[in-house]
Amino acid sequence: MSKIIATDKPLATGVSRRMALKALAAITAATQTAPLQVQAAAESPKMSLARPGAGPTGTTTDPDLHAGIVPWSRSLNTPQLQSLETLCELILPADERSPSAADVGCHDFVDEWVSAPYPRQQRDRTVILNGLAWLDQQAEQQFSAAGFVALAATQQRSILDTICTPATAAEQSAAQFFSLLRALVCGAFFTSQEGLQDLEYIGNQPQATWSLPPQAVLQHLGLA
Repeated sequence: MSKIIATDKPLATGVSRRMALKALAAITAATQTAPLQVQAAAESPKMSLARPGAGPTGTTTDPDLHAGIVPWSRSLNTPQLQSLETLCELILPADERSPSAADVGCHDFVDEWVSAPYPRQQRDRTVILNGLAWLDQQAEQQFSAAGFVALAATQQRSILDTICTPATAAEQSAAQFFSLLRALVCGAFFTSQEGLQDLEYIGNQPQATWSLPPQAVLQHLGLA
């Protein structure tokens, strides 16, 4: 069974996971524009960007991929991380094939992403923080609850169902937030070891035999 990517609604019959992810990427690229008009939940603290041992001609802000060092501190607070963890569980829940996005720690990836000192990530930070604040606001207005994480899963999904499809969402800025978050969570999950196993991606490995894709796939791509 394919994972649920958005809410509790299953993927349409005949749509593969890879096709869904490709469509999701296209939707996200088209919807990442203006931030929500909601007060951001927190201000970004000052970040230390000094990389240990960086030379005079080298950058001090980029991660050291060889050593696995990220030179900035993660900056989201505990309530924000709890909300993100809950959303990761809703976007990609565990199934018989793999753990959930929350189990893999995708909320920590989002924290690292929005804490980075680059223009793209700082724009995304504003959208994410405003979106989390909007979810808490909706939880209070609709269910008199003290925040999104305090809701039952069915109530959480009912809020997300209103913003999971940008084309029909009444709150376009909230839909942009959810599209961005969903793309970040899916990107983090499907590049993890667990996500690659879920996709059955084997990478560059020698094979004794190789078969063409099924005829139906070739016809769909116009290659048959």
